[in-house]
Amino acid sequence: MTLLDTSALYALASDRDPRHREAVRIAGALAAEEEPLLLHTYILCEAFSLVHRRRGMQAALAMDSGLALHEIVVVDLPLHGRAVARQRSGDSARVSLVDAVSFVVMEDWGIDVAFAFDPDFERAGFRLRGGR
Repeated sequence: MTLLDTSALYALASDRDPRHREAVRIAGALAAEEEPLLLHTYILCEAFSLVHRRRGMQAALAMDSGLALHEIVVVDLPLHGRAVARQRSGDSARVSLVDAVSFVVMEDWGIDVAFAFDPDFERAGFRLRGGR
């Protein structure tokens, strides 16, 4: 299983993103491998807002319609609290709350790879299926 990050979702949704072609290639490879993708509700909110703001509502709705194919973790208060606690300590204090939730979810699910273009995942000890 691979975590699907906002950075990859945005690159997939925007043909203007410099990583769009790479994201499409990686998404195709993951689909061919039948690699399950997981994301959480904070990624959904962040990605939808980002695509809506930069590319418009139609692009955000198009991105959203494809997400039903993925495993989605609902961020509840305990998970949120664990991510905030992680931010209070160490290197995670410099990452976004969404990324901190991602790191906790990845640890909970035993996931060590993220489809992302965000170096914070590598700094947190995870591997990237993507790049910077």
